Amino acid sequence: MASFNLMVLPGDGIGPEVTAEAVKVLGAVEKRFGHEFALKEDLFGGAAIDAYGTSARQETLDAAKRADAVLFGAVGGPKWDDPSGSPERRPEWGLLQIRKQLGLFANLRPVKIHPLMADSSTIKREVLDGTDMVVIRELTGGLYFGEPKRRWSDGDGRKAVDTMFYSEEEVRRILQVGFDLARQRRKKLTSVDKMNVLETGRLWREIAVEMGRQHPDIELDHLLVDACAMHLIRRPADFDVIVTENTFGDILTDEASMLAGSMGMLPSASLGARRPDGTGLGLYEPIHGSAPDIAGQGKANPLAAILSAAMLLRLSLGLTAEADAVERAVDEALAAGWRTADIARPGEQVVDTTRMGDEIAGRLA
Repeated sequence: MASFNLMVLPGDGIGPEVTAEAVKVLGAVEKRFGHEFALKEDLFGGAAIDAYGTSARQETLDAAKRADAVLFGAVGGPKWDDPSGSPERRPEWGLLQIRKQLGLFANLRPVKIHPLMADSSTIKREVLDGTDMVVIRELTGGLYFGEPKRRWSDGDGRKAVDTMFYSEEEVRRILQVGFDLARQRRKKLTSVDKMNVLETGRLWREIAVEMGRQHPDIELDHLLVDACAMHLIRRPADFDVIVTENTFGDILTDEASMLAGSMGMLPSASLGARRPDGTGLGLYEPIHGSAPDIAGQGKANPLAAILSAAMLLRLSLGLTAEADAVERAVDEALAAGWRTADIARPGEQVVDTTRMGDEIAGRLA
């Protein structure tokens, strides 16, 4: 039996609903495999703003640093959408802070088309066939963190500036994640930049070419971000591993997620430095956001949160068999016809968030 400390940050909107089902599944893993998961839960995002006046208390961030892994829900909603407010009173500020303070510089989003879900996508099945990729997004640099960053007014009206900044070290470490992951998969890496316009893009391309020579076993190609956005829809099955900077990654990962038919199906992992055995602190969250329009109605799909918990088991705790068991339980539930509203086709039975979580946990038992 192994013991682990997990930080749970459900957040806002449907975050608490789907996180509760992921925690339920982790409880089933505890019982089946004899582990002990000590959970510490705290408020984050809009919920923390309401309670404490900030989206991320330093006490919360410090506790997350001491954990073995962080299970995260979602943050945000119209209630806290005030662009003129102070940064710490915006839910997204807390998410940026936890990534920065925990040193989580690499976001991994796997996109694999489940055969039973192919008809749920707006993309034709023949285009989707064979799609199995991972998009790696750099998380702690670029426009979201570069300085100067400010707003001001003068005689010509309101103005604002954001700065896209990258160092060689930041570019090399995220590209190295890409090469390492490609080596574990089909040995193909696509580096995405905007080198025809941006100096940061030219630096990115230059370093990627240099590193490509150091990794001759990996097939490396380069795409401009606009071309990549087009080819994700035109020929998604051609991609294996995609690596790109923060802003481009934010956009491309959401686009790629729609290949699977619903954001409710896709997990993600935000990782920092790894131990020799490949494990290390990470933050795991579904990519679908807080979806406040369906919060509290039992309509949310918990599968992305549950699959994020599977990634947590594998990548932070080193529990590969346990992660495989969770993923098999999800596949079995889908094969048995269980569907939430977002992935149901006409005539299929729809179940609520809790029932879907029960089905996965029950199969683990």
